[in-house]
Amino acid sequence: MKPKRSHDLGRAFTLIEIMMVVAIVGLMMVMGLPSFLRVLKKEGMRKAEYDMLEACKEARRASIMGNKTTDLVIQLRDRTIEVPGAFKSEQIPDDIVIDTLGVNFVPYTSPETAQVRFFPNGTSDEFTILMHDGANYRKISLDTITALPVVDNIR
Repeated sequence: MKPKRSHDLGRAFTLIEIMMVVAIVGLMMVMGLPSFLRVLKKEGMRKAEYDMLEACKEARRASIMGNKTTDLVIQLRDRTIEVPGAFKSEQIPDDIVIDTLGVNFVPYTSPETAQVRFFPNGTSDEFTILMHDGANYRKISLDTITALPVVDNIR
């Protein structure tokens, strides 16, 4: 003979308890979503730093893979960064101030165009740029032997 099964209703969740959990989770998502989206969106110093690093990396890659000298072109008047044929032109955000820009120890000032050469053997010109947005300072330079960018947070 089979024993009778009794249903224990005390172990189930009520509709009100489930609704409260859903409301709390929803409230937490609504409160955290703007911060999460801000982290994903690149703007200001994050965008300037990211674009500069990507341009340097793409210029190095294009030079080595194409076995030819490739230029990273920085237009100070237009505030753009570009590697013709390898990295599309990107705008430096308006809130970013370029304090120092030098190639091969020669300082550049507005409205000049700076060109940094990357060579097929994996080396590059000396390059340093110091940017800030008022609160955050970044110094980006190239290791001339490896042509890899190095970022220093200043202050």
